[in-house]
Amino acid sequence: MAPNSDHPGEQAADDPVKLLAIRDTPLSLDEVFRAVGDDAAGGTALFVGTVRNHDGGADVEELGYSCHPTAEAELRRIAEKIVAEYPVRALAAVHRVGDLRVGDLAVVVAVACPHRGEAFDACRRLIDDLKHEVPIWKHQRFSDGTEEWVDAC
Repeated sequence: MAPNSDHPGEQAADDPVKLLAIRDTPLSLDEVFRAVGDDAAGGTALFVGTVRNHDGGADVEELGYSCHPTAEAELRRIAEKIVAEYPVRALAAVHRVGDLRVGDLAVVVAVACPHRGEAFDACRRLIDDLKHEVPIWKHQRFSDGTEEWVDAC
């Protein structure tokens, strides 16, 4: 059956931004996935960023994320830009701040759209824009005792 662009399910939802947060508590994949559930979405793309055990050839012991007070407002601006450019049925994004260990969830974003290609594209744009535009900084501590600050997430 050919897509019917006149069908309401083929369009963006009226209020697709379901969950946006910057938190100092552990993140939940289930919460984000539930937030983007939509019966008209044929595709849901989810991205999970975790703390890895290395960076630039050095062993990472732990890291800390901190953010500017405007970070959540910037996250909303990016989410609204994504829903203006893609037929988003539902969108969610949460980022962790504070001290994290290797394996911890640092960021979880999800986008539900009528079709999988749109969902993949919108989700990729969401995480890329979040990484480059939201004022969140990473302070990495390495096993050799050195440390570094990295802008954005």
